Amino acid sequence: MPELAEVEYARKRWDAGIGANIIAVELHATKRVFRGTDTRELKRQLIGRRLLSSVARGKQMLFRFGGDNSLGIHLGMSGSMRMEPPGFRAAKHDHLVLRQAKQALVLRDPRQFGRARFHHGKSRPDWWSAAPEIGSPEFTSEYFDDFLARHRRAPVKAVLLLQSGFPGIGNWMADEILWRAHVVPNRRVEKLKAQERTALRRATRFVSREALRIVGHDDSNLPKTWLIHERWSAKGVCPLHKTPLERATIGGRTTAWCPTCQR
Repeated sequence: MPELAEVEYARKRWDAGIGANIIAVELHATKRVFRGTDTRELKRQLIGRRLLSSVARGKQMLFRFGGDNSLGIHLGMSGSMRMEPPGFRAAKHDHLVLRQAKQALVLRDPRQFGRARFHHGKSRPDWWSAAPEIGSPEFTSEYFDDFLARHRRAPVKAVLLLQSGFPGIGNWMADEILWRAHVVPNRRVEKLKAQERTALRRATRFVSREALRIVGHDDSNLPKTWLIHERWSAKGVCPLHKTPLERATIGGRTTAWCPTCQR
């Protein structure tokens, strides 16, 4: 599933459409990607409106249009976004097409675990995350410690995956954070020492910032010294000293860690 940086990169794929009007909307109204959304109202409100801006928060994107309209997108497991020339013909899995004079903005989702949600009004959509962004000043040590305390009996890996506290952190990022903080993923939060909490918050901010800077900018690969390049392989080893990685299912997700770095 796309995580923080991949979502930011996907958001930018529609940047060329900012400032232009929507002249037509094509969508597959019965598809699961539109569950809970009034697709007729979506089409009625967006046609003729200008795409004003976009923002990503965690694993969600919000596209703002004139007339107090907004479109929220979550990519799920297989969603992707792209721009096509104005005359292109939508394919089977292109479930949403916003046509403009010079381009078409396309949302594709073969497996439909993603979601497209429409909102009309000045208020913040109830599905738009209110959790502070990890790189923001609001992501303080007090906020961090308070959130951990509310989930103190859970494994730390499972807590890092909670979008209500760590927006955008997914499976590979959580493993990367724990490896850098030298914390074993199945450790219960209440067992963490003060220095481990400090290291965990520092690693969370570092991994998020660097992933956004590198991957979120142009989909470049992260440095080879990162755990991500080894965690996918059954024969993966620690980038530091080549110790074979250990694996288990924690928080419902396949997890990899170094038994030397993370005791």
